[in-house]
Amino acid sequence: MSVQSSHPMLSCTDRVATSSADVLILVGRVLLGWLFLASAWGKFMNMGGYAAYLAALKVPSPEFFSWIGAPVEFLIVATALAHRYWEYPAAQVGAQYANFLKNLAIFGGTLLLFVTGPGRISMDGTMAKKT
Repeated sequence: MSVQSSHPMLSCTDRVATSSADVLILVGRVLLGWLFLASAWGKFMNMGGYAAYLAALKVPSPEFFSWIGAPVEFLIVATALAHRYWEYPAAQVGAQYANFLKNLAIFGGTLLLFVTGPGRISMDGTMAKKT
């Protein structure tokens, strides 16, 4: 596969990306998964604190929803509930805005993985080879 970019240096990086795509997709999937697992683990280890946090965000039935929210980790819902930076005091706006943007970037990364697929180094690929 020939990769040509508008600048020779870009052609080099394009070749590296193309030749390493399966490994890089795997690394991206592992890193995103690690983020969600670590977040869920922290919530499970302190469900009372997580329920109190949801109560402070005015989530109805926070004890009930804490048991749903911890394992599921809905990024869009969490962003909409917890990072409404425009509602925070001025001293906290910057940090909440950064978290809001971080969540948008994570969502963008998950969309890219959705579009690119699992790559050849995946459970899907391994299972397909066995059948």
